[in-house]
Amino acid sequence: MTDIYLIEATPKYAEQVWQFRQEIFDCDKDSESQFAGCFSLDEATSAEEWIRWCRLRTSEETCGQTGVDVPSTTYFAIRKSDDRLVDIIDLRHHINHPILGTWGGHCGYTVRPSERGHGYAKEMLHLNLNNAKELGIGKILITCHSDNRASEKTILANGGVYEKTIIIDGTEIKRYWITV
Repeated sequence: MTDIYLIEATPKYAEQVWQFRQEIFDCDKDSESQFAGCFSLDEATSAEEWIRWCRLRTSEETCGQTGVDVPSTTYFAIRKSDDRLVDIIDLRHHINHPILGTWGGHCGYTVRPSERGHGYAKEMLHLNLNNAKELGIGKILITCHSDNRASEKTILANGGVYEKTIIIDGTEIKRYWITV
């Protein structure tokens, strides 16, 4: 068990968000899913702007202002021992959308490159399942690229049940369901 907790995106961690963003740019520049769970962080002009977008996306009434049709909540995984942002994960409130219902799923996440390999993704996804339960979501769809063994391992460790592999724009994507 790791020593992290989830907190909704908050300006308190703005400086760390911007450092997180730079780490992703530096370490994952060739990854097409480098900002999974961090919707539009690469497009923001400041951490404060991005955090404001995260807040707007939490409501059905305001999520459209950020260019999305489905509300979601973005959480920061914070390490208790030193208050460090180690991961960002989102939770879509539903997947009644052609892309989300096919390959986007209920959540995406990115572990800070300097914090990978410590089990944070496994624990963070486990904690996010509690958030899904609170929203009344009984089963979540979670997907990963077929060559992303680390993400697949995280999904399986949280009870993911493989459904099938689909191909989107030439990329194999595995679909898993987790009962909350």
